[in-house]
Amino acid sequence: MDLINTIKIASQGAIQALYKVTLPIEDILINATKPEFEGDYTIVFFSISKKLGVSPMQAGETVGNYFTSQRADLFTEFNVIKGFLNLTIHENYWIDFLQKNALSENFGIHPKNNRVVVLEYSSPNTNKPLHLGHLRNIFLGWSLAEILKTCGYTVFKTCVVNNRGIHICKSMIAWKLFANGATPESTHTKGDHFVGEYYVKFNDAYKEQVNSLITSGKNNEEAENEAPIMLQARQMLLDWENGEPEVMELWNKMNSWVYAGFDATYQKTGSDFDKVYYESDTYILGKELVKDGLEKNIFYTKEDGSVWIDLRPDGLDEKIVQRKDGTAVYITQDIGLAVQKFEQFGYEKSIYVVGNEQDYHFKVLKLICERLSLPSSDGIYHLSYGMVELPSGKMKSREGTVVDADDIIQKMEEISQQKTEELGKVSDFNQEELKDLYEMIGMGALKFFLLRIDPKKRMIFNPEESIDFHGFTGPFMQYTYARICSILRKQGTEEEELKNKLPLEKLEKSLIIQAEHFPAILQESADTMDPSKLAIYIFNLARTYNSFYAEHSIANAENNEKKIIRLKISSLTAHIIQMGMKLLGIKVPSKM
Repeated sequence: MDLINTIKIASQGAIQALYKVTLPIEDILINATKPEFEGDYTIVFFSISKKLGVSPMQAGETVGNYFTSQRADLFTEFNVIKGFLNLTIHENYWIDFLQKNALSENFGIHPKNNRVVVLEYSSPNTNKPLHLGHLRNIFLGWSLAEILKTCGYTVFKTCVVNNRGIHICKSMIAWKLFANGATPESTHTKGDHFVGEYYVKFNDAYKEQVNSLITSGKNNEEAENEAPIMLQARQMLLDWENGEPEVMELWNKMNSWVYAGFDATYQKTGSDFDKVYYESDTYILGKELVKDGLEKNIFYTKEDGSVWIDLRPDGLDEKIVQRKDGTAVYITQDIGLAVQKFEQFGYEKSIYVVGNEQDYHFKVLKLICERLSLPSSDGIYHLSYGMVELPSGKMKSREGTVVDADDIIQKMEEISQQKTEELGKVSDFNQEELKDLYEMIGMGALKFFLLRIDPKKRMIFNPEESIDFHGFTGPFMQYTYARICSILRKQGTEEEELKNKLPLEKLEKSLIIQAEHFPAILQESADTMDPSKLAIYIFNLARTYNSFYAEHSIANAENNEKKIIRLKISSLTAHIIQMGMKLLGIKVPSKM
């Protein structure tokens, strides 16, 4: 049990003994004491003092006196600031905690809770390669899945590949018109990049045709609807849903090129999935559910034959669920996929990691599933995150201005090499080790930079800023971990038992307290679905360790007991950094 829960239980018992009031544990709020006040943990009495019939100040004084007299084994001092009871924990507790956990490989891992979560992320289109925006999505989804697992959940990582629809047909039409039989092999191009080029070519040709039609006298809407290349794409979508052999053959061929490209990028980023769905399979069930909804008058048909649902009573709008030509729209497959996931995994929660431009889409999805009385509806949760921009501004796929994931990964490795060589600390590595190190630092910098920001916030990614060995970056954590490994290799007495409980120095105690917070931080990251809380915590821990190391000698400690304490602190800190970074998908080197 972590200390916060221990204090909550002690507080519940004290309140029962003093006021004859039984408070639910969840009503008792405890925080780490603010740095400007004396104490380690703070109980907030404002919300519960009314139930006790006294002022927050009086409640704090009474409970504080009770603790120091009845629980002197745990609490040594207290002070009350307004309605905040600041408690100082007995130093023996911290020494015992350090002794118990310094070498524990399981510290931070929560017991299984038998709760099932399905987490969907990445979900790319097969008309373009993965880009920088996808990387934030992938890293966020993968990291959250691993954090949830560590907190006891059973997690299934899923991906739905959007491999059908009008956008896919655009790339296919452009290839037929402009490729002259070219392939990824013949052009020495990665498959997803190759297909993406034809998506851009389609839009270039489309713009040209629209402008030509406007010049000839059409208005903008007429020109966009009547552009020949767009009419061809729409016809191809109809032919695809009807299973026309030539179209299916081209579709399979071009998708296979893209899948191979995606797999290479996923492997490079260390991302994986337990189950991959394909929209070409899931949309069929969605169309069946639309048919059922029509029979139950949940959906309705407009004069042109398109199928809609009226969500205005819920504060939204009318939403199309099937086009007039009978083809499915994107939400059609999402309805079907929600049912498939629930049938396969029986989840409590189904989390969709999708950018905030789709907030409306997921409100609609949940409402439609509720209207259809689908058991999957209760667990639908949209983890909405902000877009990634570059210092130069927004990225746009159609204009070909998006930064491809493969390109940014390569750039990060190049910057990593440059920065590392500038520090002049590569003489102890052979060429293969250096290659691995540059990849580790580059990918670590990229992942940490994209995960250190609250997912809900828009962010600007600057590659140069992300690789700084002294800043709020992945390489700073990697360097701190390598430094600790070096200390432990040289000194190596952290396994010795402490015979005497010596007084702790301020930074020694601060590090132990921060380390004790680790399980609670993991739980908070899981509850809020926010890996940035973990990233910030690890950074602050590493920063405190570097201050501790600068102020307190380990090799020349005052005595052997102090040396053992500091080595145990180092070992525990290294474990937390390594485990925390692993949960963010980042490797840490034992030497740098």
